[in-house]
Amino acid sequence: MKHIALILAAAAVSYSTVKAAEPSDKTIQEVVITGTRSATDVRHLSQTVNVIDRSAIEETNRTSLLPLLSEQVPGLFITQRGYAGYGVSDGAAGAISMRGMSGASARMIVLIDGHPNYAGIFGHPIADSYQSLMTERVEVVRGPVSMLYGSGAMSGVINIVTKKPQDGTHAYLHAGYGSFNTTETEFSVNTQQGKFSAVASGSYNRTDGHRDNLNFEQFGGYGKLGYEISKNWNASANIDITRFKASYPGPENNPLNDADQDITRGTTALYVENNYNRTSGTISLFYSWGDHWINDGYRGTKPLPYRFKSYDEMLGASAWQSASLFDGNRLTVGFDYYRYGGKATKSYIEGPKNGFDSLYVDKREDEMAGYVEMRQDLGSWLTLNAGFRADHHFTLGTEIVPQFGAAIHLPANAEVKLSVARGFRYPILREMFMFPPQNTELKPESLWNYELAFSQSLFNGRLNYGINLFHLEVENLIQTLRTPKGPKNQNSDGLKNTGVEIQASYLITKNIAVNGNYSFLKMEDPVVGIPAHKAYLGGSFSKNGWHASTGLQYINSLYTTPKSTQPPTVLANEQKEDFLLWNARCSYQLTDMVQLWVNGDNLLNTKYQINDGYPMPGISFMAGINLSF
Repeated sequence: MKHIALILAAAAVSYSTVKAAEPSDKTIQEVVITGTRSATDVRHLSQTVNVIDRSAIEETNRTSLLPLLSEQVPGLFITQRGYAGYGVSDGAAGAISMRGMSGASARMIVLIDGHPNYAGIFGHPIADSYQSLMTERVEVVRGPVSMLYGSGAMSGVINIVTKKPQDGTHAYLHAGYGSFNTTETEFSVNTQQGKFSAVASGSYNRTDGHRDNLNFEQFGGYGKLGYEISKNWNASANIDITRFKASYPGPENNPLNDADQDITRGTTALYVENNYNRTSGTISLFYSWGDHWINDGYRGTKPLPYRFKSYDEMLGASAWQSASLFDGNRLTVGFDYYRYGGKATKSYIEGPKNGFDSLYVDKREDEMAGYVEMRQDLGSWLTLNAGFRADHHFTLGTEIVPQFGAAIHLPANAEVKLSVARGFRYPILREMFMFPPQNTELKPESLWNYELAFSQSLFNGRLNYGINLFHLEVENLIQTLRTPKGPKNQNSDGLKNTGVEIQASYLITKNIAVNGNYSFLKMEDPVVGIPAHKAYLGGSFSKNGWHASTGLQYINSLYTTPKSTQPPTVLANEQKEDFLLWNARCSYQLTDMVQLWVNGDNLLNTKYQINDGYPMPGISFMAGINLSF
């Protein structure tokens, strides 16, 4: 296993796209929108951005986005507990971490078209909400982006850019069936007629799981309407809703009965955009919500007499305008307002308290922020970036968030990037007001990230590679510490993480491509669910309607068991997992309308676990058909 890891590490070297480029300058002129509000050539950004486009998403034949991101983005890791479905509450997976900072604690933010998307009470992303049916592309910024997106973007951002319609009317159907009685379906139709455009998608997914009581069922829907008001103005509105039911069997050595979850989540947004020759901007409103019904389950013979119920919400308004004041300049000014929160109760369904709701929390919080960002080209060889955000929390006060960076454009399509950025997050409602560890005196967490990156594109864009070195320091880290009166959420001294991230892609011929990545993270205190080494090596072949791809992912020093006498994220000893996974996919374009496909996962039948007590499935297969109209 260690020899294989060294081979992967040696083969893997970085660039911002996940597939080998076509032989052109397209790759080095990749335009992104997440590292800055306006569409920007990635070469001018001081941050590192990974872009996963629609074709890469479709090639995986998966309805969930997160497994693909975990393979293709160095430094990013997502926990799993089974073949499909992440779930919520105890025993859940889907914790998204970047550079050792866990999104399960709201330190990694997921955006949908630039708007934050997370549970308003618990503050973390809901992994089962992020489906391929609504996604045109995904942009992942590695490193703090709090200057633009505020609290929670302290270690990075995943921005899901939703589907855009194509000219005419088109429809697409994806259907598959495989191991553990797993079914995946997705249907979408889009149309653009004159100034009007529309997209509608729906999905149904289910599995019995590879263990008893690990079943999962999900319904999803997405819709988007657009209208071209004039040559320079557009309006659009979208909505996405997902409902999933998941069961939680408990750890294998201490199983649970009747641990079930019924979750509904949705987001809707309205946009008005302008785009002129030297200026562009957007005004948007959004609202997201979640309705959670959870049976925590029981051991023995006595069921729980209550259920956990919560309703959370987040509404916001955002406005920004970007302008080129003179050649080589771009100035962006923006404003954000968020109101988030909700109500959570212990709802009794039997016994002497039948019909009584015990309140955990019923609270909303408000944030308001303004920011300014400027980019300036100095000749053809240097781009300077600087930004500043003043973010005011109506309860916790004001945070000042600076960000600085430079991109140096060298000969032979090489780039050097340097950045210094601050990230932060406000304590979430759960940490301040819910359950015995709560503490209303918590302070915001603060992170400083220092980064140096080098990348280069060679052979007319066929080979792209690069390397990132980073060091981050966190102050006022919120942890659950033991006190004489019991566990309590407290601000601790913080932590320091240092690491390297490497990524490369190479188009060997027009039919054969390879790509790889490797990340190493040195943590002062190892954290559950975050590996020290992560490597991926993949390749693909396309010819005469056939497309085949395969990949090896190696994980080393993934800690799985928390220490019982310390914060639940810090380890007692070296209880960790090392494992190698081999996945493969093959498809055949039978006609212009019909594509047949088959996926194989964990083809080495590796025995491993990511969540302690939850062994992952062995060899598994899915096969199906894609229809395009």
